[in-house]
Amino acid sequence: MYGDQELTHLAARLGRRLDAARQTLATAESCTGGWIAKSVTDIAGSSQWFTEGLVTYSNQSKHERLGVPNSVLTKHGAVSEATARAMAAGALRRTGSDVAVAVTGIAGPGGGVPGKPVGTVWLAWARRRGRRTQIIVQLKHFRGDRDAVRRKTVRAALLGLMR
Repeated sequence: MYGDQELTHLAARLGRRLDAARQTLATAESCTGGWIAKSVTDIAGSSQWFTEGLVTYSNQSKHERLGVPNSVLTKHGAVSEATARAMAAGALRRTGSDVAVAVTGIAGPGGGVPGKPVGTVWLAWARRRGRRTQIIVQLKHFRGDRDAVRRKTVRAALLGLMR
């Protein structure tokens, strides 16, 4: 299990990189409930590089706050590559940040369905490249209880941002 100290260390390293590059970060979180934003705002001075965190837990919130099309949510579901991609793009568009991370998944203990068991998490990282947006999406299957799935998701999100 990854401890709070490791998450704080990763967030601090990320902050130094973003600050040095004069870039800003936004988060769009579902299954982590704002834990990524909490991790980065635990770092003194994060207001220099962190713009905002959006906790979009419901489908309605994903649609209204991030602009995830209802058609994507209906066709693919909240826990999907298409939704994670749309969340990350929406976070960039709505916040004006340079970089964004989005997470959506099933932390448990319930909620798993065939093909999407507990521990299924989609992560998406978006970055502005001039007029274009680059988005990388990754599927993870984490083991453990609710806390473990969420903690592993935060760690994966921070590591992905560092790449």
